[in-house]
Amino acid sequence: MPHAIDHHRILDRIADRRGGVRLIYPRPVARRTAHIIVDMQNGFMEEGAPVEVPAARGIVDNINRVSAAVRAAGGVNIFLRYTTAAGDTAWPIFLERMGSGADPHRAAFTPGAHYWQLWPTLDVTPDDLMVEKQRFSGFTPGTCPLHALLQDRGIDTLIISGTLTNCCCESTARDAMQHNYKVLMVTDANAALTDEEHEAALYALGWIFADLYDTQEIVGLVSRSV
Repeated sequence: MPHAIDHHRILDRIADRRGGVRLIYPRPVARRTAHIIVDMQNGFMEEGAPVEVPAARGIVDNINRVSAAVRAAGGVNIFLRYTTAAGDTAWPIFLERMGSGADPHRAAFTPGAHYWQLWPTLDVTPDDLMVEKQRFSGFTPGTCPLHALLQDRGIDTLIISGTLTNCCCESTARDAMQHNYKVLMVTDANAALTDEEHEAALYALGWIFADLYDTQEIVGLVSRSV
């Protein structure tokens, strides 16, 4: 199941600090919108996986609903895959912080490995795009082609789903806003290890970096933007 978080309560707290303003982007333009699905890979999804996020298994249906709505409206779905670069020694601080878990993590997300593959019940079509990233954020220069791809397509609005809410999803959302994208976080289509971590990340993002919508709201917004 998705996290049991009432995102409207988060929006109420944000509005109290922001002069009553809850949301900034009420109407995306579908042809300029991309749905970014972050790291929904076996290595984050399977029981016993190296970076298992149990709640992520409960958001797949919501991600598929958003993907279908974006496709139907003329937007694009982009699946990001966390990927270990060949001979990766360019991120020594990450390896240092991972400690004994560094080698299993690197092996798990090597291209072609089982854990690197997308979760099998995700709805992926030939029109969707696959993009590899070598850092938590899809916008870290030199480690992911996401920004150039979006610019080539005239994208200005990003809908973000996936896992972890408070790591790769949050990192990508923060950097996206700082690259001048309008960012919409799907509150019940992102997953963290605990409700508390999920909610804290959504509050931080909603206050500065992104609007917060649930799946039903996003599907409605996208459908009306055709």
